[in-house]
Amino acid sequence: MSVVSIAAFEILLGAAFLALLMMGRLRRPPLLWPVLCWIAWTIVSLAASGHVRGGLPQIKKLYLFLMLLVVYSAIRSLREVRFVVLGWTAAATLSGLRGLEQFARKYRFSQLNHSDFYRDYVASRITGFMDHWMTFSGHMMMALMLIGAMLLFSRTGPKKWLLPAGAIVGAALLAADTRSMWGGAAAGAVYLLWCRKRWLVATLPVFVAILYAANPVDLRERMNSIIHPRADLDSNQHRALLRRVGWEMIKAHPLVGVGVERVGPEFEQYLPADTPRPLPNGYYGHLHNIYFHYAAERGLPALAAILWLFGQALWDFSRGLRGLPKESEARWMLHGAVAVIIAVMLGGYFEVNLGDSEVQAMFLAVLACGYVATDKA
Repeated sequence: MSVVSIAAFEILLGAAFLALLMMGRLRRPPLLWPVLCWIAWTIVSLAASGHVRGGLPQIKKLYLFLMLLVVYSAIRSLREVRFVVLGWTAAATLSGLRGLEQFARKYRFSQLNHSDFYRDYVASRITGFMDHWMTFSGHMMMALMLIGAMLLFSRTGPKKWLLPAGAIVGAALLAADTRSMWGGAAAGAVYLLWCRKRWLVATLPVFVAILYAANPVDLRERMNSIIHPRADLDSNQHRALLRRVGWEMIKAHPLVGVGVERVGPEFEQYLPADTPRPLPNGYYGHLHNIYFHYAAERGLPALAAILWLFGQALWDFSRGLRGLPKESEARWMLHGAVAVIIAVMLGGYFEVNLGDSEVQAMFLAVLACGYVATDKA
């Protein structure tokens, strides 16, 4: 529903919470304490900033944590978990098809106008059913991890249609040209392949080499930009500067940060003296890095809370996997949840991916499904 309307999604989320509450079916999610610490320190940071009104949008976004509670309470079986993941797969496939259609139109338009496709496209990439390419890529990345986990570790149910679905989602993720989500997906894929058969990890460099050599629709230039960026176009210098500014903010305000939603307004005050002008092209409203951004915005205790959430989930799912028989159906969801966390953590070093409501909601739902699988392990 978040694909169609955030407002409708939030209304339905609240309605689901009230229904579960009235039926007495609410269950305490295992990640309750890191979530409560995150919420509490966000409020402390907001109060300490002196700009309460400006930070209210982020306070409203705390509402999304109900997703963890609602999904964990409403879903009680692995069969229901499978239905949810298959629903995500269908939605991601349709969104991916929409994105690929957008890509084809943009590429054709560039050819007809004899323009620099790479320059045109980086500033206006595909979005599928989303409103931004980063949100779209975050969904594609997480869906791809779950599709891969089901293909590699599930032993029941029809899986033939998952292969074309995964190919569409993977192609859409590649076409979105979001390097941070490429990296996250690659890290999650390494985990999945390593756990299935270690030699499969060697296929990833071969796959990348084939893509680089074949260079479909100018993909090679985007891959080259990871190491050799265009200074006036690619965001490498921009992100490096953001990390430097974030570090200055953290040093100045280690406990409560500069305040919720204050990173953008106060950015200029923390620019290092040796920063060349003009500044690199890019968006300066946040730090494009969840670790620097949340520490700079809300303080190191807030960063500790989000790392606690990641760490506890990884520990719980890994512990759940230990000792499970190979034929257990819980394995695919637990492996998928671990792969999603790894992908989000790595991708988060280059983008505030959890700042998108749609991405955060799906991530929390994946965690909840992982804990349902842990209960049934």
